[in-house]
Formats: sequence, C-alpha cells, structure tokens
Amino acid sequence: MASAPKDKAAKPASSSRVDQQMIRDLADLLNETGLTEIEWSEGPLKVRVTKAGTPVYAAAPVAAAAAAAAVAAAGGAPAASDDASHPGAVKSPMVGTVYTAPEPGAAAFIKIGDSVNAGQTVLIVEAMKTMNPITAPKGGRVARILIENQQPVEFGQPLLIIE
Repeated sequence: MASAPKDKAAKPASSSRVDQQMIRDLADLLNETGLTEIEWSEGPLKVRVTKAGTPVYAAAPVAAAAAAAAVAAAGGAPAASDDASHPGAVKSPMVGTVYTAPEPGAAAFIKIGDSVNAGQTVLIVEAMKTMNPITAPKGGRVARILIENQQPVEFGQPLLIIE
C-alpha cells in the first residue's frame, strides 16, 4: 500500500505537466519571427521561452529613431514617439512579422501617397504561422509607412499613418 503514494508523487498532475513539444514549437517560433521572448499560458500553467542575446534587427530601429529625432530637431516631421498618438496611426494588433505584400515578389498593398478606403487591407501581420490582414480603420491618404517588409513588430506599434 505504500506504493500508491509513491506513484502519485512520481507522476505530476496533468495541469502542471509541461509539454516538451509545445516548448520546442515556441522556440521555433522565436527563431522564425526574430522575437527574443514568447509567453503562453493555459489555466494555472504558464510557459515563457526566451532567447539570450540581442536580436540582429535591434540596430535598425535605433538608427531609424535617431534619424527621426534628428529630422524632428531640425523642424521636420514629428519624432517616432508622436506616431503612436497620431489620430491616423494604424497600430499592430499583435506581435508578429509584418508583410507589405500579399506574397513574395508581388506589389506592395500600399505606398506613400496612395488613397485607401476603410476596411482595405494595407498590410499583413504573421503570428504563429497565421496571416492576419491589417485593414485601414478609415479612408484617407497614406502619409507615412513606419515599417519595412518582414520586420518584427510588437503589439501596439504604429505601422503607418493615414491622413
């Protein structure tokens, strides 16, 4: 009878059991998207997978932000921090990789100066191998495109400005 408690102690409860294949899939997703951290939870189980080191793409946004700040200081366009509060900002609804065209080699959905209608697809954000169309929340003219094709994006990051 002493073996029953021993078996229970050796076997973790199903709610706290970690699925190793899921962790491998999350790690693969980090590599595919260029992200450095991803978190997943279900009930009491929470898994966070992180990758050490600085991502390669981190240098580009810093340089772009410095250039935008220099332009703003010279009296040009507003700094990148103002883009998020712009009334025509189209923000990423999720973390993922942004695509400016429907498929490789195809023409971009939009370019600066194009007129767009509310509901028109302007970009795609891939998240967890799902292509999510990003639509224009209002009609207007594309004033600025703040991202590049295949760039990793964060939730709430401004992608473009429609005026």
